[in-house]
Amino acid sequence: MKFDEQPQRALSGHEGDEPTRQRVARSLLVDGPSTAAELADRLELTPAAVRRHLDQLVEMGTAEARSPRPGAHRGRGRPAKVFVLTDAGRDSFDQQYDDLAVQAMRFLAETGGEQAVREFAHRRALFIKQGFEKVSAASPELSPAQVLAQVFSDNGYAASVTQLPVVGEQLCQQHCPVSHVAHEFPQLCEAETAAIGEVLGTHVQRLATIAHGDGVCTTCIPDPAHALDQQADPGTGTLGRAGAASLTEHEKSPHQEKERVSQS
Repeated sequence: MKFDEQPQRALSGHEGDEPTRQRVARSLLVDGPSTAAELADRLELTPAAVRRHLDQLVEMGTAEARSPRPGAHRGRGRPAKVFVLTDAGRDSFDQQYDDLAVQAMRFLAETGGEQAVREFAHRRALFIKQGFEKVSAASPELSPAQVLAQVFSDNGYAASVTQLPVVGEQLCQQHCPVSHVAHEFPQLCEAETAAIGEVLGTHVQRLATIAHGDGVCTTCIPDPAHALDQQADPGTGTLGRAGAASLTEHEKSPHQEKERVSQS
């Protein structure tokens, strides 16, 4: 059942009739991994109420608890668990017809070959250039990275911008509406990365993708004064040394963590 299809229950306060559990899940989608205390503060709910809904989401299989990344805990006592949406949880918000889309892409690959798939991916990524021009004109006070975040958010990616020491900025997409399709057809990720670099007029580095098992899609937008030390293979989540240092534990994919363990 989609979250938006659940019966609406009246809530007190300015949030109207949106179910509390849906608000908690949506906050995890938009704001990323969070503790119960952070969710309670963000949603203006009691910690007990948030924990009850988190327990329900975990029981449903739409959220899971993780240990906080090393060094994130401050103070005494046991570190608080961090909650994240599972793939099933992301699917609850995903209105894309994934199965149909994958079948269509497979048919395109079988009948038109690799070039046809790449041309389709390029055409789909045109929303980035078109949206960038429109948002830039309407909101000149936004930085280029902030414009991109709004363009992606307007298209269902729940994007934001974070500052990185030395390297530059990082475009974070907490949700990808085509992640299941992109898992089989990484050309979609590659076309998006190329389009981002094109509108910014610089090389950008895709550090991680939801399609390949990462918790969030991240794209490094380098400061012109600092060149990245290693090229990335767009769409695969391959990291340069500078980019790897900027990823949190929650953003690392399972295959990256296995590689780290094997090397230690």
